[in-house]
Amino acid sequence: MRKTTALGLLAALLCFGRSGSQTLSTLLQTDSVQAVTDPDQRANLLVSKMTQAEKLQLVHGNLTLEKPLGPHNAVGWVPGIPRLGIPDLLYADASTVKPTTALPSSLAGAATWDLNEAYRFGLVTGKEMRASGMNVSLLGNVNLTAREPRDGRTFETKGEDPILAGRIAAAQLKGIQHQFVLVGPKHVAMNDQETARTQANAVIGERAARESDLLAFEIAVKGSGAQMAMCAYNLLNGKPSCANDHLLNAVLKKEWGFKGFVLSDWYATPSSVAAALGGLDQEHPGGYMFDGVWTAESLQAALGNGDFPVARLNDMVHRILRAMIVTGVMDHPANMGTIDVAGDAAIAQEIEEQGAVLLKNRGPLLPLSKSVASIAVIGSHADVGVLSGGGSAQIYPMGGAALTLPPECPPYVPPPGGLACTNSNQIYNPSSPLKAIRAKAPSANVTYNEGKDAAAAAKIAAAAQVAIVFVNRWESEGMDLVNLNLPDGQNSLVSAVAAKNPRTIVVLENGGPVILPWLGNVSAVLESWYPGQKGGEAIANILFGSVNPSGKLPITFPASVQDLPRPTIPIPNPPASTSTFNVNYNIEGSNVGYKWFEAKSIPVEFPFGFGLSYTTFLISNLKLTPNATAGSGFQVSFVLANTGIVAGAEAPQVYLAMPAGAGEPKRLVGWTKVKLQPGARQRVTISINGNDASHPLSVWKTATSQWATPAGLYTVYVGTSSAPRDLEEAGTFRVEP
Repeated sequence: MRKTTALGLLAALLCFGRSGSQTLSTLLQTDSVQAVTDPDQRANLLVSKMTQAEKLQLVHGNLTLEKPLGPHNAVGWVPGIPRLGIPDLLYADASTVKPTTALPSSLAGAATWDLNEAYRFGLVTGKEMRASGMNVSLLGNVNLTAREPRDGRTFETKGEDPILAGRIAAAQLKGIQHQFVLVGPKHVAMNDQETARTQANAVIGERAARESDLLAFEIAVKGSGAQMAMCAYNLLNGKPSCANDHLLNAVLKKEWGFKGFVLSDWYATPSSVAAALGGLDQEHPGGYMFDGVWTAESLQAALGNGDFPVARLNDMVHRILRAMIVTGVMDHPANMGTIDVAGDAAIAQEIEEQGAVLLKNRGPLLPLSKSVASIAVIGSHADVGVLSGGGSAQIYPMGGAALTLPPECPPYVPPPGGLACTNSNQIYNPSSPLKAIRAKAPSANVTYNEGKDAAAAAKIAAAAQVAIVFVNRWESEGMDLVNLNLPDGQNSLVSAVAAKNPRTIVVLENGGPVILPWLGNVSAVLESWYPGQKGGEAIANILFGSVNPSGKLPITFPASVQDLPRPTIPIPNPPASTSTFNVNYNIEGSNVGYKWFEAKSIPVEFPFGFGLSYTTFLISNLKLTPNATAGSGFQVSFVLANTGIVAGAEAPQVYLAMPAGAGEPKRLVGWTKVKLQPGARQRVTISINGNDASHPLSVWKTATSQWATPAGLYTVYVGTSSAPRDLEEAGTFRVEP
């Protein structure tokens, strides 16, 4: 089809050249190419003008040992072709070497349950990428790492539910793309642990994959219009992800209609020709790591001896060029610019204020009165800043790091094929909770203790009216956690403080779920995640009620690691082996996170979707209306009332119980976020489209390789979390065979 389009365009140009005042050679100049509005036609025309060397130039990075960074210190670089108006592609991770605004972690963004906030997250990222001279962002982690919540990259993801993760990711990706920056979801697919990530073979059935991780990617790809996707380090069912014909060609490109290009994760390319034929379009960072496996010479030799077809090379180049055209990268080159420091920091603070989750509030102790007489602030370097996550998602914040500490490596050494530990330092963003708390309670006696000596911390807590203990757990790409505990004796610290002061508040700074053995002994717990550039101010605003918390958990907090599908992280056997080893994801299949705990009737500490407020909400008058064709969806409406005395926001959630025999626990199918003044009531309607990319009423039928809506009785629930105690039945409807 592309060939026909290109020939038709060329014929039209020939005719125009004979009959018009312009010649064909004039029409084929860059300006005329830019005048072609159809991105496929324009990309085909550019391909037709390129030499083989120029084509090969676009399908691999250009970094070397002598030049490990590109222009403007880009972590990836594909030189452009100036004679054709094709700009360089300059790639950046979450941040660049240049300081940028430290947004809260992606998991914190997902905890807002707000697509508008997710979009703003992307806008800030895209704007600052361009201001740093970059036009390709390597954000977009959509893996459901709740399969392995000890995964060091959990904080980069969007939670455990494919519909929530996919929609939040799509909104973020849109925001980035709207700033003329290329971006796409990663890492396709099942890249759910860091331990020996280049050797791990994710073993999972097709139905389970389609209804979990692949569903999140499908929603993100279709919902964002992404023009780029990154393949993963791991193998999937025995095939390298970056050379996986079924995954990249059959599913991503053909079935989902993805017209963009697939690039490798850095050093994830397993081969040259096999990877290209398997769906990979661009290798990074350049080939020097693996003896030139993807250099121009390697592919050129394969083209010469017939091992690699020219048509496939043209397709790779077409996809890259088309992506640049569609996203505006071709016509809006990035230029070094200035960053709106104050404006972007304000957005970062708002995202944190909407994404922090109040887990406990006995009394209620919170919000604190500004007239509180004395406060003991303890732990987690709260005197200087707030923690951030490490690895390629590390942000170097505006104003510089408040504190830099060496990495904390797990107490085991993964095999040579994996990473023993990240080389990323622990970075604290310059936003002091202690300073912000003092500003909120100017008349209070606010003391600080670093928390390294539990007895000393307990002593100052005993003398204070309120104790606020900050605890943390650092996580990073390149390493996994051995458990879900707080490290460095912090559990003992909290217990010691709580024993001396019953009015103890705990603020968590962490990348994912944690085990809280002291939960029953403290009055309040606030999950702040990695809270970003203005995290200290956001936390203080919540503690003192200037902001009413409305975040909801995008990931379940289990009661014990023994309750997980895999109580220990799979590693090679023997540990020193460099061979591929299996990670069995068929244990839970599509039942990731809350679905696993429901299917196994395992109680949890805090359920998916949970989060408290300083006000109270009531859901009533539920009404279910199936679509005319029941299998095509339904609408559920209800009255949401703010029955408290302060304004607040609630995120009502819709869950669907599939017919008996479908083998599915309840699933999230929709939600909305509603802000209400005290005493206000609002009729809310949530529509579920059974035919959209989230396939809310369907299961994957492997035998027919398609989605199908099972016949039988469906039950709809509405509530404030996935826990049965928080759900009310809205009604049922039947789908006939």
